[in-house]
Amino acid sequence: MNKAQGLLAALLAALTLTGSGCSGGGYGGLLSPPPTYTLGGTVSGLAGSGLVLQNNGVATGSTIARAANGTYPNLTGDSLANGTAYDVTVKTQPTNPSQTCVVTNGMGTIGGANITNIAVTCTTNADRFVYVANGGSNNISAYAINAASGAVTAISGSPFPAGSVPYSITIDPSGKFAYVANQGNGDVSAFAINGTSGALTTVSGSPFATGPVPFSVAVDPTGKFVYVTNGNSGDVSAYTINPGSGALTTVSGSPFAAGTAPYSVSVDPTGKFVYVANGGSNDVSAYTVNASSGALTPVSGSPFGAGNGPRSVTVDPTGKFAYVANANSNSISAYMIDATSGALTAVSGSPFMAGNVPYSVAVDPLGKFVYVANQVSNSISAYTINAASGALTAVNGSPFPAGSAPWSLTDPSGKFAYVANASSSNLSVYAIDASSGALTAVSGSPFAAGSLPYAVAVGH
Repeated sequence: MNKAQGLLAALLAALTLTGSGCSGGGYGGLLSPPPTYTLGGTVSGLAGSGLVLQNNGVATGSTIARAANGTYPNLTGDSLANGTAYDVTVKTQPTNPSQTCVVTNGMGTIGGANITNIAVTCTTNADRFVYVANGGSNNISAYAINAASGAVTAISGSPFPAGSVPYSITIDPSGKFAYVANQGNGDVSAFAINGTSGALTTVSGSPFATGPVPFSVAVDPTGKFVYVTNGNSGDVSAYTINPGSGALTTVSGSPFAAGTAPYSVSVDPTGKFVYVANGGSNDVSAYTVNASSGALTPVSGSPFGAGNGPRSVTVDPTGKFAYVANANSNSISAYMIDATSGALTAVSGSPFMAGNVPYSVAVDPLGKFVYVANQVSNSISAYTINAASGALTAVNGSPFPAGSAPWSLTDPSGKFAYVANASSSNLSVYAIDASSGALTAVSGSPFAAGSLPYAVAVGH
C-alpha cells in the first residue's frame, strides 16, 4: 500500500467510527445537517375559527383550531436555522365570533434554541352595527349597538335604499361589505360599510344579477365567495368578491343546480361545504366548495331528507352539526356532518319539535345554543346543544315571546340575539344568559324598523 492509499484508508476508518452511534441519520458526524429550531408559545382567548399565523409574511403551518387555547411547541410550522430572523404575525383573524388576535414577543433572531415565549392573545370584537332588510319599504335600516346593553340606535342616513323586495342580508367576515338579495329585481345589492359610522355606500357595479326570486344570500368564512339561492329556478348563484371594492364576479359554472324552491343557503365555518334548504322538495342539498374558484360540487348522497317545507339551514361553529327549520312540520331537523365528505346523517332523536311555522334557525358562536324564530306563534324557541351528539333540549322558559311574524334571527356574539318581526315592522333584541341560553328583552325593545323587515344581520 502506497502513502496515498494509506491516507485514504485511514480517512474512511475515521468516518466509519465517527458515524457509528451519532445523530445524523447515517450521514456520520462530519456530514450531520445543522440543527433547526421552532417558534413556540401560547394561544389564549381564542374562541373563533380560522386563525392563521405567519412568519416573515409566509404561512407554512395549518389553521389553529377553533378555541384551541394552550401551549404550542411550534406555532407557525417552521424549522429555522440558527441565526435566522423571525417575525410572527397574524395572517387571518378568527371569525364566528369575529376576533382580533395580537402577537407579542413575535420578533427576534434564533440563538441556538427553540423559541418558547411567543404569546398570541385574542379578544372578541364587539358587535357594532345591525342591518335590517325591509321588504315592504325597499330599504335597509341601520343601527348602532350599545355594547353594554345591546340596545340599538338608528345611525345617520338610515334607512338606505335597496332594490325591490330585499329579502335577505349578510355581512362579510371582515365587516367591510353587506350583500342584500332583492327578490323583486332578481339581483344582489352590494354595499361598503363605513367602519366608523356604519353607513352604507353602494359598491360600484351594484346591483349584480342573480336568478329569479333570490331568497337567501351568504358569504363564506374566508370572505372570498358569495352564494345566493334562486327560488324560482332551483339553483344557486356563486360569485367571487373583490377584496378591495366588494364587487361581485360570477363564478365559472354558476348557477349550480339545487332542489325545488331553495330558500336558504349556509356555508360551514371551515368554508369547505355549502348547504341549501329546499322548501319545495323537502330536502337539503350539500356541496363541496372549490377553495380556489368557489365552484360547487354535489356531495355524494345529496340531497338529504328534511322535514316538510324546510325554510332555513345553519351550521354550528364547530362544523359538526347542521340544523334545519321545517316550517310546515313545526320541527327542527338536526344532522351530524362528515368532516371529510360533508355528508349529513340525522342526529338521534331528530327532528325536534318547535313552535308554529319555524322559519329561521341560528346557533350561538360558542356552539352551546340553538334559536328558532316561529313565524305564526310569534315566539323564539331556544335549545341547548349536546356537544357530543348534537341533540337539542329545550331551554327552561322556552319559547320566548317575540313580535308579530318573526321572520329572521341572528346571534353573532353570544351576548345578544336580534329578531326581525315582519308583521310588526320592528326589531326585537334579547340579552342571552350565557349559562342557560334563556332570553330577556333588552330595555327599549322592540325597536322600530321599516315595512316588512324580513332579515337581520350584524356587523362589527
